[in-house]
Amino acid sequence: MASLRVAVVGAGAAGLCAARHLLARGDRFAPPVVFELSADVGGTWCYQERVGQDVRSSMYKNLRTNLPKEVMMFPDFPFDRQLGSFLSHQEVQRYLEDYCRHYNIRPHIRFSHTVEEVKPVVRTTDGDKERRQNTWEVTARDGKGARMVDVFDAVFVCSGHYSEPNVPDVPGLGSFKGRVLHSHAYRSAEAFSSLSVVVLGAKASGVDISLELAKVGARVTLSHRGPPLSSRFPPEIRQSGPLTGVEDDGRLRFQDGSSCGADVLLFCTGYKFSFPFLDGAQLGVEIDEQLVGPLYRFMMPPAFPSLFFIGLCKIICPFLNFDFQVRYALATLAGTATLPSRDQMAEEAQSALQKKADGGVARRHLLVLAGDQWDYLASLAADAGLAPPAPVVRDLYDEVWRQRALRPDDYRRRDYLLLGDTRWRELDPPHMTTF
Repeated sequence: MASLRVAVVGAGAAGLCAARHLLARGDRFAPPVVFELSADVGGTWCYQERVGQDVRSSMYKNLRTNLPKEVMMFPDFPFDRQLGSFLSHQEVQRYLEDYCRHYNIRPHIRFSHTVEEVKPVVRTTDGDKERRQNTWEVTARDGKGARMVDVFDAVFVCSGHYSEPNVPDVPGLGSFKGRVLHSHAYRSAEAFSSLSVVVLGAKASGVDISLELAKVGARVTLSHRGPPLSSRFPPEIRQSGPLTGVEDDGRLRFQDGSSCGADVLLFCTGYKFSFPFLDGAQLGVEIDEQLVGPLYRFMMPPAFPSLFFIGLCKIICPFLNFDFQVRYALATLAGTATLPSRDQMAEEAQSALQKKADGGVARRHLLVLAGDQWDYLASLAADAGLAPPAPVVRDLYDEVWRQRALRPDDYRRRDYLLLGDTRWRELDPPHMTTF
């Protein structure tokens, strides 16, 4: 049986994971071709001090992971046990570099290559439309501008979704007299010392950056939807309801009718999906800023199940999710996991989104898994003949989630040790941090 050629778009964590498992299956797959826009591996974990439209990383200087390494790691490649549980972005970047080196992935990466188009080339077998086959034509341009076209049997889209800032429409924003920026362009708190800052959005980055700003003496208003957070915040941080607009005099207006002046408006409002090299209509799926779908198993266009989006889902254990998605995808390509018919895949993919929408989930949150991620990973594992994630991972994940909600300022001071597949314990005293 001929080896399948696979293209991987992106050499961040998801792309490295795809390449690692492709290389391990030399019996069925040719060595992958990985297209990476930048000059190094790591994706968003490859920190850059500078900001600008061409900067893909959304890391800020003092970022530390909000998941412990015991939960975050690839299942077959643990972090250094000497490190604390909550890592700096530098330590995660070194981990990905070590992963790349250990599995000898770098020789298969085409650095400084921009993928311009990925399109299916469809043919039928014996004139039977139900037995159609397709390959993928990938057009890329290297750093010198040379254009190249190559053909593959499958494509893994691993380019991430944390580089295109989502900036919501704020009525009257042009009247604001202070500085406006998105967390994508935030690097450190020192420049905001003694300023009044309105942070819009109270997910992980909004809370973390607010705490950083408070430590340097900034006066922070944390504006968000929903009830006030029960977290213990320092007095420099006050909470408010949603921002509804900007007055003519530049003051910020909130949903409760109050208003305030501010030196800075900082959007911590997430990111948009962007896959400019794909034509959603051609694939039979919708690709816009808020949603990619419907996709079978949140991965595959039902009409083209040899194209895989890895890591689209939100609020997950990312590296773990990548690993199971990749191994499931390879099982479908190798024929050890059987796919339903195209119509069945389409029905299941649409049903998964519709069920959430009927339950009141906003469009921008339809790819949020959160607590559903464990059943999702278990289903991928079952269909691909893999062992599911160890129960200890979910148990520790849930504990850290609870601690983060209660103690956002110091939950990272804890360190953990896994004691097999079902138990963990907290270390006392914790590891010394290395940054």
